[in-house]
Amino acid sequence: MDLNQMLKAAAFMLLMIMGIPGNVFILGQFTYIRMKERKLLSYNIILTVLSFNNLLIVISRVIPQTLDAIGVENLLDDTECKLVLYTYRVNRAMSIGVTSLLSCHQCILIAPMTGIWVHLKQKVSKNPGIIILVCCIMNLSTYPVFVMNAHARSNISTVYALHVIYCDAEFITQISYIANGVFYTVRDLIFVTLMIAASSYIVYTLFSHERSMRRMKSLNKPQRRSAKDKASRAVFLLVALYVVLFGLDNSLWIYTLSLPKVSTEMNDIRIFVACCYAALSPILIIITNPKLKHTCLYLYTQRICKNTISNNGNVYFITA
Repeated sequence: MDLNQMLKAAAFMLLMIMGIPGNVFILGQFTYIRMKERKLLSYNIILTVLSFNNLLIVISRVIPQTLDAIGVENLLDDTECKLVLYTYRVNRAMSIGVTSLLSCHQCILIAPMTGIWVHLKQKVSKNPGIIILVCCIMNLSTYPVFVMNAHARSNISTVYALHVIYCDAEFITQISYIANGVFYTVRDLIFVTLMIAASSYIVYTLFSHERSMRRMKSLNKPQRRSAKDKASRAVFLLVALYVVLFGLDNSLWIYTLSLPKVSTEMNDIRIFVACCYAALSPILIIITNPKLKHTCLYLYTQRICKNTISNNGNVYFITA
């Protein structure tokens, strides 16, 4: 294994190590809370769906990339290629859609109880499941067209094709190749624009509340940050992470349009950047969500205590 393959394997293994346990932990904890408390806040429902989508992204894209990097060959046939690409594409689209919904949902929650905001609070905040279902149906019906020309990698090279680990997705002409990229980029850009607009309002509201808290503090009336403020900060961090990675991913895609043939290494870099959100977002969610953070710290403390008790329980004999 050469140096490039070792670096590639290490990079995707790191994403796998962060992404799978983190997303599984979030799914498990919110499922437990739902069963125990018989309810789940709409904000946490959205986070649960986001974690599920991110987990499938890691499984369908990061794991095959890792296996390819360590030398596993001919892992997928034509049918499996179609399934893996379809799963990745649908869940990547769901990830950006759900993140956009999360930012808009939080924006509506912290908005004043006036005018159209009252109607939105009643409809959007109480029915996130319906919005997610509509988004899911749209994505499930859009991507079969993309995967129809996907097949297991062969020695026959096509000029206009996306080379994705064990699979190739071919396009007949350069126009169809560019049109495919433009369509999904514009779609993603719409969601990112919604994220930025909602996050800008969230930041404005947070700064306004911060000024009022400083004013109260100067009057010896200290206030604690509300749960909505903490959730708003968490949403802003998630959106900021996505926007940075989205910008980097699309910059690389625009660069590939100038190349006569996109190399496998360039595709690997794009895939790594595209998968970073699925692996890094669980860390942000756990750190910024009080219930998840408390559970994580509790489990870590219990493990430390067990290790301490185990070490202290050892009996040592001194022999002459």
